[in-house]
Amino acid sequence: MRPIRSHGWGDSLSVSDDLMSCAGIVQKGDPDRFAAVLAARPAARDVLLPIYAFNVEVARAPWVTQESMIAEMRLQWWRDALEEIRAGGLVRRHDVVTPLALVIDADGATVLDRLIVARRWDVYRDPFEDAAHFESYLADTGGGLMQVAAQALGSCPAEVAQDVGYALALANWLRAIPALEAEKRVPLLDGRPEAVATLAQDGLVRLARAQVRRGEVSKPARQAFLAAWEAGAILTQAAREPERVANGALGQSEFAKRVGLMWRAASGRY
Repeated sequence: MRPIRSHGWGDSLSVSDDLMSCAGIVQKGDPDRFAAVLAARPAARDVLLPIYAFNVEVARAPWVTQESMIAEMRLQWWRDALEEIRAGGLVRRHDVVTPLALVIDADGATVLDRLIVARRWDVYRDPFEDAAHFESYLADTGGGLMQVAAQALGSCPAEVAQDVGYALALANWLRAIPALEAEKRVPLLDGRPEAVATLAQDGLVRLARAQVRRGEVSKPARQAFLAAWEAGAILTQAAREPERVANGALGQSEFAKRVGLMWRAASGRY
């Protein structure tokens, strides 16, 4: 973990140009995660913003072009940037890479590299090979992101962060099913309601497993778990009413979302 340096942005974020840029990227590309950043303590925000901005940029890289080679090149650019961070030498000047290099270490760069490799699935239209492939995709993307974010803030067992991140990634994935299918993707191995309910239940089991180990997660690291504040409610909806997934009807009201996030920020629970 690298030292956390908070510069303050009024009462919220940093005034540095790079962090302002990262904030804009996250606010536009991942508004729910941006809300979680604002709910976190000021010292955590400067750490989380570059990590989340990196995730937004990598996640959208396969979708901004229909040319698979160009998409692959975009992903490789980010892999090269992470290799520079991992090597510990000079790092390219970039509004996301530069602040990212200040908050993650070589191990974090390795985990984020696996996230990029997993995102290669997004470039093409092939279905997942099997259940293990689907699980590894969520583990390497959502689980890996949560692990890096939590461990950049403080002490946190990797498997706990992975469980929380997997649950969040699954919840977001289920919400995205209609949009993915509209893009002619095959997002699920089995889209039957009973299969979807089983998937959601597995996510709830992972989330409960992480909650049992709450005492092993330092208070600073728990700030990263604020991003998962909706995961339990969404997965519960999908487990009980799996038809909501196909209908694009998963989610909470804005009031419920705000109250839930505020409660978790105040209580430190996840």
